[in-house]
Amino acid sequence: MTPVLIVGAGPVGLATACSLLRRGVPVRVLEQSDQAGQGSRAILLWRPALELLADLGLADDAIDQGLRPAALHYHVGDGVRVPLDAPNRPLLLPQDRTDRLLEEALHRLGCRVERGVRVTDVEIAGGSVTVKALGETGVESIEADWLIAADGVGSTVRQCLGIDFPGVRVPATFLLAEAHVSGDLDRTELHYWFGPRSALVITSLPGGAVRIAAPIPPDTPLTEATVQKLLDERGPRGLRLEQLIRISAFESQERIATTMRKGPCFLAGDAAHTHSVIGGQGLNLGLQDVRNLTWKLAGVVHGTLEPNVLDTYGVERRHAAEEVVRFTGRLMKLAMLGPRAARVRDLAFRTLQVTGVLRRRYAPVLAGWRVRLPPALLGDAVPRRAARLPRPGARTPYWTPAPQNPHDTCFRLLTLGPQNAPLPRRAADLAETLPGVLAHEHHPARRTRFLLLRPDGHVALSGRTTTALEEAEHLLNSLTRQTR
Repeated sequence: MTPVLIVGAGPVGLATACSLLRRGVPVRVLEQSDQAGQGSRAILLWRPALELLADLGLADDAIDQGLRPAALHYHVGDGVRVPLDAPNRPLLLPQDRTDRLLEEALHRLGCRVERGVRVTDVEIAGGSVTVKALGETGVESIEADWLIAADGVGSTVRQCLGIDFPGVRVPATFLLAEAHVSGDLDRTELHYWFGPRSALVITSLPGGAVRIAAPIPPDTPLTEATVQKLLDERGPRGLRLEQLIRISAFESQERIATTMRKGPCFLAGDAAHTHSVIGGQGLNLGLQDVRNLTWKLAGVVHGTLEPNVLDTYGVERRHAAEEVVRFTGRLMKLAMLGPRAARVRDLAFRTLQVTGVLRRRYAPVLAGWRVRLPPALLGDAVPRRAARLPRPGARTPYWTPAPQNPHDTCFRLLTLGPQNAPLPRRAADLAETLPGVLAHEHHPARRTRFLLLRPDGHVALSGRTTTALEEAEHLLNSLTRQTR
């Protein structure tokens, strides 16, 4: 019996496998394609995605191979720049490099992708799942305790499970090209040109190339002449195409699966949700699925967490997906406005820049800081929140120190204040009663407070008193098997 079977070896499937293996859960990874994907594809890794790479010990290598843009540059009027400070700065890394880093990590963990294997059927029975898979040696029947589908928008697993994928097609076809260009272009910024019913995005890539993206009519020929015409008509003057490396066209959709879990089967990444490509949110959303699911599943597999913790996966990830679909949909509409509405948009952008709103609010939205999970883990017992403390479901504040061993426990209790205050002493006692579930760290500070942090980058609870800490203890006891 396979403990966890993962279908799909894109970045979401690979990250899922690595995260589970690092938590001591054996996996098998099946991939229909014979070879790893090529090209830049999803290139923007915002803060949540970088945190997952840090969990896997890959963040430094990723940063060494990528670029860190300093600003978003919207070419409207005299130009609108949105500076990207450290908490909001993404990493530009072509997806084939992300895939390579993750697959190399998978090999170091003793697992390899089984390529050229196509799933043909999925059947749930008796609390486990049986998958029929066709490979070089014929059809294999694989029994697994758990199945995670990370096999993309056209997910075979999702279809076999009979899970609907409602939504709509985004009314635009996009050209995607990688090329070398010459001319005046600041390579430290992400560039957006928004015209009446047209748009052009140029992003620098490691190695000196750029990525060019633009909505085009469906019958547009995919040629060097087309790319140069887009640069001339929508971009800056004098930008010349020197070498076309790769070109393709694609369509996007706005869809969310009706459920992200069916029995022992879970959907993750594009198999669970898809949306407009503008804003570079897709891979980040999928990698957050990984962070949300893997600690819960590992806790259930090892018998430290109650199985019902897995019920929160679909609730929380649907909420996050709905927020991203709404946000990227609005961005797409803003990019494709008609002439009169575009003038209003451009004036609004300039006003928001002058007032600092773009820097204070827009950049954190793109970077994932504004995504808040519903209190699925809390049920009806939502605790009171002290002023100036992050609320349950908020992102873990960027100022919190990174965990030393992110895979050792399910929760992290961070206390601040005087060392001998009652709160940190009580927190230390609580951690001793929950080995393998809770780790306690104390940091000196003037004000006494605590944060109960989840391993997926979100706050479970926060407070200032030992009474509030009792609510955290109640939550942990409700989720933890070994306390029964």
